[in-house]
Amino acid sequence: MGRVGVLLLNLGGPDKLEDVGPFLYNLFSDPEIIRLPFRWMQKPLAWFIATRRKKTSQANYKHIGGGSPLRRITEEQGEALKAQLGAMGKEANIYVGMRYWHPYTEEAIALLTQDNIESLVILPLYPQFSISTSGSSFRLLDRLWQENPKLQPLEYTVIPSWYKEPGYLQAMAELIIQQLNQYPNPDEVHIFFSAHGVPKSYVEEAGDPYQQEIEECTALIMQTLNRPNPHTLAYQSRVGPVEWLQPYTEDALKALGAQGVKDLVVVPISFVSEHIETLQEIDIEYREIAEEAGIHNFRRAAAPNTHPVFIKALADLVIDSLERPSLKLSQVTQMKKRVKMYPQEQWEWGLTTSAEVWNGRIAMLGFIALIIELVTGQGLLHMIGLLQ
Repeated sequence: MGRVGVLLLNLGGPDKLEDVGPFLYNLFSDPEIIRLPFRWMQKPLAWFIATRRKKTSQANYKHIGGGSPLRRITEEQGEALKAQLGAMGKEANIYVGMRYWHPYTEEAIALLTQDNIESLVILPLYPQFSISTSGSSFRLLDRLWQENPKLQPLEYTVIPSWYKEPGYLQAMAELIIQQLNQYPNPDEVHIFFSAHGVPKSYVEEAGDPYQQEIEECTALIMQTLNRPNPHTLAYQSRVGPVEWLQPYTEDALKALGAQGVKDLVVVPISFVSEHIETLQEIDIEYREIAEEAGIHNFRRAAAPNTHPVFIKALADLVIDSLERPSLKLSQVTQMKKRVKMYPQEQWEWGLTTSAEVWNGRIAMLGFIALIIELVTGQGLLHMIGLLQ
């Protein structure tokens, strides 16, 4: 099989406070994160959003030490995976490719081409597939493959999603049990799964399987856990005026408080590493919301990080994928049959869901354009004399 490489894909995060602005710009420049009718709008809008959100995001990162631990943890996962594969008789080089910050996916590809890797496993560190996470990275990789002749002879296979992997489910169950056992009555504690949200249109219009895979994953974890605890699934981290998957985490917490729930274990189901959404959003913001709602015993299950059972699950995924027929980047969308990669949506006239969504987006763009013009003092309305 020759020299084997494993490419771990993740989102990335700012290493220090000065990185927050450029990181946000990279994030919002991705058309899989914010979808616009015209591509030329992407970078100006990304600049505007990054500029507006920079100070708030920096304040949030200050609460967790001034930067994201995502790179460090991902590299630790890579080292642990390399050791685990070696123990299982499979030597492999591990590469980390981040989508929006260093080490970028392009940097990882440059390294593995220098190392003359002959067989590669592409493993996203997102258990569930979404257009905006794994899908965005696969699109970038597909372009790199087409542009770089050195990649043409490389044998590779893609693992699109792996939320059903038994070792992953077992690791999640063990992490939940660790927190349940801190309570006097563990079987009565409410288990609260909080997944990163996506706009509802991704699922309903673009056919993103993310919601389905999250729901299946939640059921499989509860089945693996095999406990009588009640549980809830909600979605966090929404941005902007469009509707995202519901229920929203903050609303679900308030509802549970109103129902008299006092003991809660939050499970970050779509995250495999600690980062801003777990350390700041869940541990600080959502904890405050829960306590205000009367949920006074609030605990969170850790992300899998380098949990040995989780690392063994990743190693099993790599070895299994090397022994199966390869799955190419171009085949991923065929496997996810309903998924329409960008640009997914077409304009529709009339009172349709698509028309409503597009009208909302155009209204949002008009509002943003007005704000930019008021701030800069330049633009169409100043030119025609409506603003002085």
